[in-house]
Amino acid sequence: MIFVSDRTDIRSRSPSVYRVTEIIGTSGTSWEDAAAEAIRTAAGTLRDLRVGEVVKQDIHLDEGGAITYRTKIQLSFKYENEH
Repeated sequence: MIFVSDRTDIRSRSPSVYRVTEIIGTSGTSWEDAAAEAIRTAAGTLRDLRVGEVVKQDIHLDEGGAITYRTKIQLSFKYENEH
């Protein structure tokens, strides 16, 4: 999914373009930690992160009863101008 903003970027005076991607983080302690881990990991390869929206939270139960919290996030980042 790609979002094109109709607002003018004050610095460049041109429209901004954002890409939205879904990521899923996991944690053994909470949905919040799962979301934070997903964003930390994504920030290692994606620059100029803008907005994250939690779209789903669920849990996975293994056969031993351990719980894994999972948080799905739609994360947007700004495309860089290559010129």
